Parts: sequence; structure tokens; C-alpha cells
Amino acid sequence: MKRRSFFKLGGLAALGSTLVNPLETLAGTPSNNQTNNFINKKAKNIIFMVSDGMSSGTLNLANMYSNRILGKSGNWLQLYTENKVSRGLMDMASASSIVTDSAAASSSWGGGARVNNGSLNISPSGEENLPIWQKFKLKGKKAGCVTTVPITHATPAGFTVSIKSRNNQAAIAEEYLRIGYDVLLGGGQQYFDSEHRKDKKDLYQAFGKQNYVVAKTKSELKNTTKSKKLLGVFDYDALPYEIDRKQSKELTDKIPTLAEMTDVAINQMKDHKEGFVLQVESGKVDWAAHANDVSALIHEQLQFDEAIAVAMKFAEQDGNTLVVITTDHGNANPGMIYGKYANEHFDSLAKYNYTNEYILNSIKNNQSENQIRDYIKSLIHVEISDDEAKTIASYYNGLSKGDDGLYNYKHLPFKAFAEIQKNYNSVGWISMDHSADYVEVAMFGPGSNLHKPFMKNTDMHYLLLQAAEIENKF
Repeated sequence: MKRRSFFKLGGLAALGSTLVNPLETLAGTPSNNQTNNFINKKAKNIIFMVSDGMSSGTLNLANMYSNRILGKSGNWLQLYTENKVSRGLMDMASASSIVTDSAAASSSWGGGARVNNGSLNISPSGEENLPIWQKFKLKGKKAGCVTTVPITHATPAGFTVSIKSRNNQAAIAEEYLRIGYDVLLGGGQQYFDSEHRKDKKDLYQAFGKQNYVVAKTKSELKNTTKSKKLLGVFDYDALPYEIDRKQSKELTDKIPTLAEMTDVAINQMKDHKEGFVLQVESGKVDWAAHANDVSALIHEQLQFDEAIAVAMKFAEQDGNTLVVITTDHGNANPGMIYGKYANEHFDSLAKYNYTNEYILNSIKNNQSENQIRDYIKSLIHVEISDDEAKTIASYYNGLSKGDDGLYNYKHLPFKAFAEIQKNYNSVGWISMDHSADYVEVAMFGPGSNLHKPFMKNTDMHYLLLQAAEIENKF
């Protein structure tokens, strides 16, 4: 089928004759000369990569860290430098707000329509939108998701299920089983284990009965078989932050990295004759931004960058794979602040050995201000002042109240600690929540010629279908 005649042959017929194809304004001259190599070539496989909650400042901080401290360019920015990908911006607004949440953002890609924040492929009027990974499965492709947060979280769910609330993760787990996705890797034990589910259903056993291998450790993940589907759940909730995982032999031995999970997922599905679709999410970039946790943020973004290398290596060798690299929204918009010591302050981040979450969770109520100051210095090599130590201590002796931010279950003083650290690392934050950024989008492979410098989030749904030459008749 010729790509230019794709939608004229009924690709949007199921949506009604009054609708205009969103890609009519997108198809045309490639936004990057490299995409000319893929014109009129079908995408057999799609790898869709999301650094959740990544402001442009996050990408910048991680790449500067990679360049200045690790001595190499980040993989995402290197793709720009080498002119290997198309590049553009995308408007991610939801149906209910110009500032989206992850559920509505992923649903805009997954269902091809904007929905209210908190909803997964359910329109404001209550209609269900069929998620794109289900469409691909109906056409014979294998489909999977990989993430560093619960596999039932908003971003993978937006590509896979239709459900009223993103918070009903126990039901999302059951939907995965009903639909029969081929690879599911991440956290979220509480939604599969009978000991933690309110209904006491043993979903591990249920998946096992439906021809799944269930992996709960890195070693079990590496010993899987392609003859079965794969469910890997490696922690109770989200996986540990990457920099904290590296400091623990126990966690390093047990918990796979995002790159390792991505590699397994690709190998699990790559030989399928009809091809595969895979979503890869670095979910805790968003969690770190909510906490204004600079060490967590940079290393989660670097972990995503390593997964990009895995996906790109496969795509370049395969020649039939479209890779999309993006984020769903900004969060906290971090950035380096101008000043005399900006270079030295940034480079001090090389000595941050743990996340703020680890540090603040480890401080005890009975520790003195001197003990707190010494403890912080031992972990991130920053010697805070007496007044700053007093500020931190006040949250543990009942004189101050901790933050109520998202994912801050213990009300730790993330904001106060980030403000103190700014005096030593020059990293500033605008908030502890999502922002209405236009987001970065990079594409490589068949279908990248459809990419325009600016697009609406819902256009992505139809671009992926067109790249794979799948008509929208469902």
C-alpha cells in the first residue's frame, strides 16, 4: 500500500466521515534529511520511549552531567548532534487542562483523543477509545511495556487499557491479563500479589496459567523463554532510584535497569513475523522532579539515556523499526542558575552518592543538628551551615511540617532541602508539580518522514498507525 493513499483508503472511516485526518497537515517534507532514507518504508516494529515528567532543563542537566562528569555526550543529544533523527515539539494539553497529567498525556497518544486528567482512554462524555497497543495486537503484532514505576501506572496504561481512573491499578493489572499483553516489566507487586490485593486474587498464579513466565528478580528475568509471554514485577511499588540502587549490592543483584529490561523485551518479541510494539518509560524522572531531587533526577534521566542506546542499536541493525523518543509533560522545570561559581557548583553533583529521598528517610528524630550536618556531608560532600542544619532538624523534632507533594508518602522536607542545596549546586526549580511545556520529540526509522516540527499530542496516534500501514478500522 502506498503511504500517501493510506488514509484515502479508509484509515479514519471508523471515526466518522466528518473527521479530517490529523496527519494531512503533517505528511510532507521530512523535518530532517536523515528521514529521507525511510520514505515509503513500512515500520514493522515501533519502540515508543517516554521520559515521564522531563522538562527541557532535565534533559540539559543530564547531558551536562554526562559531558562534564562522565566524559561523553548523552545518547539523546548525540542523536541530534549526528543528525540521525527528526526533531520537533508537541503540545500535550489534556481535555480538562493546558497542564496535563500522565494519564491524559499517554491516552492522547494511546487513544488518539484528549481526555480529562486522571482518565485512561475514556472521553469526557464517557465513551471508550480503543488503545493503540490493542489495535496493533488485533493486527497480529506482539505488544509490551517496560517501566521503572508500577507496570500498572498511568503511562503504560494509557497505551493499553480504557478505564475511568488511573488510580485503579488493581483493575489495570486484571485488564492486562484479559487482553494478554506479551511483555510487562516494571514494579507494582502490590497489584499482583494476593497478600496485598484487597480482593486477595493471586494474579501471579493467574498469569502463570495463561502461559506467562513470571520473573521477580534480575536473574529470573535473564532466564526467560521466548515460547511464553513475560510478566516481570521487581518491587512492591516503583523500582528504586538508579543512583540508590547502584549503592546497594543487594538491589543491584535483584533489580534490573531500564536498559536491561528494554533489551530483554526487544529480544522477547523481535522474531515475531508480524513485528512488535514496545513502550519504554523512565517513570521516576517524574517522581524525582516532584521531589526537587536533583541527584535522583539526573540519574533517572541517564538511565533512560542508556535505554535509548539499546533501542537505537536494535533499530539501526534491524532497519524496520520506528523509534520515538519523547516526554509526556514538563515537571518542576529545573535549571542551572547564573553565578560566579556555576561551573564548580554543577560539578559538585559528581559527589552526590544518594538521592535526597534516601538521605531524608535516613535522618532520625533524635539526631542532633551536628549529626545531621555530618551525615549529609558524608553522603553528598556538602557541608551545610548551622542554620541550614537547624532548618532540616526542625522537620524531625516537630517544629516544622514536611511537604504534601505527590509520591512523598512520609511528608519529607524535599522543598526545604532542595532550597538549601541550591546554595551549593546552583540548581533551581520553579515548583514541585507539572508544567505546560511543549515537549521534545525525536524520531528515527520508517515513519519518521511523517514527523513535523510541531504537532498536537493526538496526532501521534495516527502517525504510528500510518507508519505501520495499519488502517484505523476497529
